[in-house]
Amino acid sequence: MRLESLLSYGALLGASHALDCSFSAIQAVLPPATAIVNFAVPLTANSTFQVPLGDTGYPTSPVGLPALCAVSVQVLSLGGSTYGFGLFLPEEWNGKFLAVGNGGFAGGINWLDMGPGTRYGFATISTDTGHNSSSSDGTWAYQHPYPVENWGHLAMHGSVTTAKTVTAAYYGKNISYSYYAGCSTGGRQGLKEAEKYPEDFDGIIAGAPAWWTSHLQLWTIKVALYNLPATANYHIPPALFPAIAKEVLRQCDPQDGLVDTIISDPLGCKFRAEELLCSANVTNSTSTGCLTSPQLSTLYKIYSDSWGENQTFVFPHLFLGSEPQWILFNGDAPNSLGTDFVRYFMGLGPNWSFYNYNEETQRLADYLQPGDASVGFDLSAFHAKGGKLLSYHGMSDGLIPTGSSPLYYNSVYQELKPRGINVDDFFRFFLVPGMGHCASTFPTVNAPWYFGGPSQAAVLGATVHGVPGFPDKEHDIMLAMMAWVEEGIAPTQIIGTKYVNETIHTEVQRQRPLCMYPQQAKYKGSGDADDATNWECKSLY
Repeated sequence: MRLESLLSYGALLGASHALDCSFSAIQAVLPPATAIVNFAVPLTANSTFQVPLGDTGYPTSPVGLPALCAVSVQVLSLGGSTYGFGLFLPEEWNGKFLAVGNGGFAGGINWLDMGPGTRYGFATISTDTGHNSSSSDGTWAYQHPYPVENWGHLAMHGSVTTAKTVTAAYYGKNISYSYYAGCSTGGRQGLKEAEKYPEDFDGIIAGAPAWWTSHLQLWTIKVALYNLPATANYHIPPALFPAIAKEVLRQCDPQDGLVDTIISDPLGCKFRAEELLCSANVTNSTSTGCLTSPQLSTLYKIYSDSWGENQTFVFPHLFLGSEPQWILFNGDAPNSLGTDFVRYFMGLGPNWSFYNYNEETQRLADYLQPGDASVGFDLSAFHAKGGKLLSYHGMSDGLIPTGSSPLYYNSVYQELKPRGINVDDFFRFFLVPGMGHCASTFPTVNAPWYFGGPSQAAVLGATVHGVPGFPDKEHDIMLAMMAWVEEGIAPTQIIGTKYVNETIHTEVQRQRPLCMYPQQAKYKGSGDADDATNWECKSLY
């Protein structure tokens, strides 16, 4: 049966969906030569979807789902390679479509993150990016350019277009609006969609985007080498990270205008690392929580932007306040997100030593651009079609330097403003004080970090979606996006929430406005500092 006939059939039925949730019904709307249904199974309300064995990237099964049809499809891609996607089609459909993103190098369908989308009522999809692996494993990419291209951009775009066909046929009506939400690699995927496939989505939420792949992955090696080898006198052992974090908080917390355990203005903090310097009689700096002079030199490198030869900018630095998440420095080798990229994506081979990293390695990465994964700044086509983009980044992110997001926003601004495009008309960016990578805060900080962003709901509970207790566009970034796209109401701030013990069954500990860049939240000077109404967004300039 043709799609047009199915749409008419669904309208005549007036039913919740026009197709059965079955292999044969779903396969009938797809070209069998290029798209094969793996399964299509109905689930009753409050069911658990059992993630198929072998989904290494996302093995956790979503629970407490609404009644839905769970679909898996495999699609033929470049050079005989394939990619797959999972699709949840809820019985109570809101008429809209949502794609969720992936993380790191992970292959596999992100069924867990699809769960919250169905609770809003979205038909929700995730791609497996064309392979199966954990987020830190890049070995699959070695001498396999087609799977790398799938990971870089083809799998998301192809999965979305095919899943839209299935969705429209299943419900017997066209999709009203299409949305995307992802963080980290998922944030990069969202920006790549806006740049390369602007027609795919009406609204995109891109958190902590890993957008500059050819530089971020190599910076991961370079910054680790500041602190290696572990036997060097300049090496800062992980046991000292808490002492550094404590001193940073002591100095930087009051400098932002309010002592509240949150560093709201890390770039404005005049941090004096010498306060950590060991005295003359110290024989064990780790036990006393101080740093030697060589270790201070390493610390200054970590807090400084990375530059190459001829004053070539490489990558921004980690922000003050990111220390509790410094997993990039806690081993005897750089994180595999860096080394695997060089060895397997760039093709230098498994025996390549990270101690051979140099300027030529960076130039080669820029030349190769594996998978065409890095994102450019020309978003004019996305703007022209009326698309909306919301981005955010935790200011205590220890994995992807926070400064990479303002760098991207400002670069888009430089690209489009001279062409007469007002960037704020379609692209708004928010910094989140005290939040780490994509979600959560640290026990010593307790920052209001939750706003229903991608991958955040699972931190609070297995069946959470949105912002519990605050189902409105002021607190929930998905509802804010929908209001912007569908009603033209652009957000100027989003209120972040911190629940006591990260448990939705307890009271709210703090709420603060997260301000549209380049504004910052400033305390009004009176009233409860944990009440968002006592704060206002003010321009830095």
